[in-house]
Amino acid sequence: MRYVTKTKFLSGTALIAAGFLSCAAMAQDVSIAFSSDELGATSYNPVTSSNLNSATGLIYDRLVEQDADQSYHPHLATSWVESADGMSWTFQLKDGVTFHDGTAFNAQSVADWIPDFADTENAYLVAAIASVEVIDDLTVKFVMSRPEPNLLYNLASSFMGIPGSASYDSLGEDFGVTGAVGTGPFKLESFSIGLETVLVRNDDYAWASDLSENQGTAHLERVTFREIPDQSTAFLELKTGGVDLLLGVPTDFLQILKAESNVSVIQMPGTGIHYMPINVTAPPFDNIKVREATGLAVNQEAIVASIYNGVGAPAHNFLIGSLPEAQVDPALNVNYGPDKAKTLLDEAGWMMGEGKVRMKDGVPLTVKLFTQNGTEFTSLTQVVQAQLAEIGMEAEITVFDSSTIRDEYKNNRHQLAVRGYDWNNSDILDWFFSGKRLGYPNVSMWNDVEGQRLNDVAMEDSKNSDERIANFKAYHEYVLSQHLFVPIYQPTKNIAYNSDRVSVPKIVRGTRFRSQTIVDIKVTE
Repeated sequence: MRYVTKTKFLSGTALIAAGFLSCAAMAQDVSIAFSSDELGATSYNPVTSSNLNSATGLIYDRLVEQDADQSYHPHLATSWVESADGMSWTFQLKDGVTFHDGTAFNAQSVADWIPDFADTENAYLVAAIASVEVIDDLTVKFVMSRPEPNLLYNLASSFMGIPGSASYDSLGEDFGVTGAVGTGPFKLESFSIGLETVLVRNDDYAWASDLSENQGTAHLERVTFREIPDQSTAFLELKTGGVDLLLGVPTDFLQILKAESNVSVIQMPGTGIHYMPINVTAPPFDNIKVREATGLAVNQEAIVASIYNGVGAPAHNFLIGSLPEAQVDPALNVNYGPDKAKTLLDEAGWMMGEGKVRMKDGVPLTVKLFTQNGTEFTSLTQVVQAQLAEIGMEAEITVFDSSTIRDEYKNNRHQLAVRGYDWNNSDILDWFFSGKRLGYPNVSMWNDVEGQRLNDVAMEDSKNSDERIANFKAYHEYVLSQHLFVPIYQPTKNIAYNSDRVSVPKIVRGTRFRSQTIVDIKVTE
């Protein structure tokens, strides 16, 4: 699938010093602001990290790339063959590829890399690979312990960018922090956690995938990725030249951008949802009736209309609507129902008290509602707070930065939270609801025997794509029946850039705006 860049907006101005523009353009340097859901990465180690960002794909290449139509394209692998029984995959590798440290990429590189996933949070990506056989320098075979119909998707993910084994072994725990070596179009120059990442061009690069127009070295010499938690500040930086491109623009900013003559916008289908996880171990949410009532209090359609001006779509379950596993029994979808919510709270013993706050045994229904900083999340959380108040639940909002809030989750100090994920595959259910991941990413703190059984069947016992869809649909439906979260919104992906400063291809390929497009960007002034 291809996304077409929208035409440049027609009115307004932005002031940037001419001398700055001239110098920066000559150097082919750009500055990019991460989207709010990419903030907080503490490492560029794709093997061990649970939180990566768009810079990762510029450092590391993958064997396979995925386009937005779910098709798979060669990258470091030029072709592949799956055996009829699904018990082996053989990959032919691209010749002439080198890592940033000058070592060659070959079949042994793949054989050295797969075992590194053992005992990490990302081990599930390669769990079905029993062993790796080096057939020859450019041929590698995965011998499977079971069929894995999701293997190509896994191989195309950011977590399966291939690191250089020599550097990986020598740097140890510092890999991805003080240094990071891949085969990608850019090299890591510096990484200041929570502030910025600076990449410089890999001048030897000549092996882009067919999702990029540019098949040689990147046009840009240097890319600085900045972490700007407040989206209003990021928007101002775009207007005034502090950044050239925003990877995430809140939907409510789109109308404002129409006043900027030098700003162009790309809108892509979203690959995730905004939702409110419920901590099932924290009273009163250990009562399923209270959890169900909480979900019924949220008016998804009103939120889309009021906050997002009708852009995007309401979310009624945990998966993006384009996935077949999202097509669950309609009775299980979460919809607005305040009258039923009030009845359920009455049944749970929470009766309306003075001040329109419910009480039980003399205790008010006052709960903690966490969110991460950033204009979009704070605005959304305030609306959710008001909707919860309508059923007699008083929610007290606390705003955290993206790193600190994960510590709160891991230490089980939360009750409700408004957050989002970006992932276009049903195995996100395993990530957020497996009992093996309590605290983070399993923010709901759900550890259920039947849930884990369904999880394991979906993840490990699917022999083909049809079985996998059926198994994940069953797991998804069970998760919904337990009221572990409240789905809210399925956003579009909005990317804005200074079209006086940089040139972005009219055709954008891939599921997200990432490395395959960034290597095509040019500085124009």
